[in-house]
Amino acid sequence: LEFRRVLFRSWRHSFSQAGFIPRRFVSPASFGPLQRHFVTSSPVRNEAETIERETMDFDVVIVGGGPAGLSSAIRLKQLAAENNKEINVCLVEKGAELGAHTLSGAVMEPTALDRLLPEWRKEEETFVHTPALKDRFLFLTKDYAVPLPTPPQMHNEGNYIVSLGDMVRYLGRKAEELGVEVYPGFSIQSTVTDNNGRVCGVTTTDMGLNADGSPSDNVAWGMNLLAPYTVLAEGCRGSVSKQIIKKYQLDKDSQPQTYGLGIKELWKVRPEVHQEGTCEHTVGYPMDFSTYGGSFLYHLPDNMVALGLVVGLDYTNPTLSPYQEFQQLKRHRHFAKVLEGGEVISYGAIALIEGGIQSL
Repeated sequence: LEFRRVLFRSWRHSFSQAGFIPRRFVSPASFGPLQRHFVTSSPVRNEAETIERETMDFDVVIVGGGPAGLSSAIRLKQLAAENNKEINVCLVEKGAELGAHTLSGAVMEPTALDRLLPEWRKEEETFVHTPALKDRFLFLTKDYAVPLPTPPQMHNEGNYIVSLGDMVRYLGRKAEELGVEVYPGFSIQSTVTDNNGRVCGVTTTDMGLNADGSPSDNVAWGMNLLAPYTVLAEGCRGSVSKQIIKKYQLDKDSQPQTYGLGIKELWKVRPEVHQEGTCEHTVGYPMDFSTYGGSFLYHLPDNMVALGLVVGLDYTNPTLSPYQEFQQLKRHRHFAKVLEGGEVISYGAIALIEGGIQSL
C-alpha cells in the first residue's frame, strides 16, 4: 500500500512539474494495485506509434463525478458490503474538485436519493436543500407576465430546491467514506480495449504534447486504469461517450439527439422580494414562437435566487445569441423588479440533452 502511495505521488509530481495539476487537486490515499504495464496507442499521435504506460487495476472504473457517477459508486460499495464482498471502485473526474463542472437550477425529486442515502436530510454536513413550497408558470410577452395553469409534471410539491454542486460534493464525501477512490483533476482521452474489442478500462489524458501531437520536453503520459467494468457518466456529449457510441453504434436504434444550452446566474436579492421555496417557470419572451426554450427562477435560502434560461440549439435564426436572449430576459420587468439592487454571486452555462428517452 505504501509503495502504491509513493508511486502515485511521483506520477502526480511529474504532472505538477509540467504545470498540469490543478491547484485544488485532492490527493488520494492510493491509486489501486499496480500489477502490470499495458501498451496502447495514443489517439493524439500516429496510430503506428505505441507508448508503454503505467497501469492500475480496479474492479470498476467510473468516468465522471456528477450525481450519476457518484450514485453508481456509492451503490456498488453498498451492494458489496451487503454481500460481504470487497471491491475496488475508482471514480475519475476532470474538474479540479467535485462539483467544479456541475451546474443546474435545480429542483430535485428526492425518491432516488431517499433510497440511496435514507438519512441525508438529518445529517449535519448535508447540502443546501429548500422545500419547494409554491409553483408559478407564466407566459411572457415583451411587457407582461401572464399566469398560466401549472402543468402536472411541473408541480413540485415534495421536491427540493438544491445546489447541485453542493449536492455533488456531499455525494463525494459519502463515496469516500464507503471506500471509493475519487480522483478529481484527471480527464480521460480514450477507452482501452482488448484484442476482441471489449472495453477494459480508460486512459487518462496525455499532458505536455506539442500541437502536432509529438511529445514536448515536459510530456507526462497518461495512465491506463483497467477494470472488468467501465461506467461512463460524463454527462451531455461526453468525449469518451461519443467515441463509444460511434464505435459500437449504440445509437443505431435511437432518434437523433437534440441539445439545449442552459445559462444560469446566482443572485443575492433584497429581502422584500425574496420568497424562499418558490419555483417559477416561464415560456415565451424573449424567444420567438419557432424557438424552443424557457426560463426558471428558484428562491433558495438566505435571499439567494437562481435565475436561468434554456435555449434549444435547433433554433433556425442564425443571428440568435442565447447569451443576449438571457440579457433581454433579465431586463423584463417581471424579473427586473426581483434583481434590482441585487448582486450576482456566480454564473455559468452548460449543455443539456433535450431529445428524451427515445434519443438515448
